[in-house]
Amino acid sequence: MNVRDNMAIADVQGSADLRQLPINKVGIKSIRHPIKVLDKSAGMQYTVAVFNMYVSLPHNFKGTHMSRFIEILNAHEREISVESFEDMLRETVVRLEAETGHIEVSFPYFINKQAPVSKVASLMDYEVSFIGEILEGGAYRQTLKIVVPVTSLCPCSKKISDRGAHNQRSHVTVTATTNSFIWIEELVQMIEGQASCELYGLLKRPDEKFVTERAYDHPKFVEDMVRDVAGVMNADPRIDAYVVEAENFESIHNHSAYALIECDKRKPG
Repeated sequence: MNVRDNMAIADVQGSADLRQLPINKVGIKSIRHPIKVLDKSAGMQYTVAVFNMYVSLPHNFKGTHMSRFIEILNAHEREISVESFEDMLRETVVRLEAETGHIEVSFPYFINKQAPVSKVASLMDYEVSFIGEILEGGAYRQTLKIVVPVTSLCPCSKKISDRGAHNQRSHVTVTATTNSFIWIEELVQMIEGQASCELYGLLKRPDEKFVTERAYDHPKFVEDMVRDVAGVMNADPRIDAYVVEAENFESIHNHSAYALIECDKRKPG
């Protein structure tokens, strides 16, 4: 063994920094990784997620050890759930010697849905994110975010038109801070139930007739949808706080209609 082999490799990240400026978040962003997610009907679902992993950095350290994020990600045997998320995040904070940590994992989630009349089955995909945070003092906060595509039909158009009403595809996005486990499927059903009609991957002619007429019988402005979804969030004790957003991709305008309601149920009033 030569002299070079005995020399310690310099740890530049761990060296001192004299600028006296702490960093709120530092880490890795947009790394793809295969994961397993709990599925209410099938038990487990395999998908590919995009991870953002951050920790805080004290003012006296020059940098963090980026490779440790990858090590932690690969050590969890590809099984990510709301229940295991906290353990992975706490391990990240310990391994990176940080006070606070933040992990976001976003992935497509598929639900097998039956058409309303023909009962033919097809997959619908939803954009889901788990967001976990270790706050100052060690408290853990978890957030579930989901984007649900639905149909909305304009009440004004229905009222004033002699022949039909304009409708459009809409996105309802819910970001919910939870205190206990909620199935992704449950949250999807809460949201879809407040739209003019839910969407399906495959429809036969009797199904198309059904969803068209259902939307016509349940007209809703973008304001109606955020209020109705917020009402469901308020009624669920598992949800501590939420942001509900609705965006209508208007079929007769070259712009979207948008509304948002934000609520923290833990605050008085």
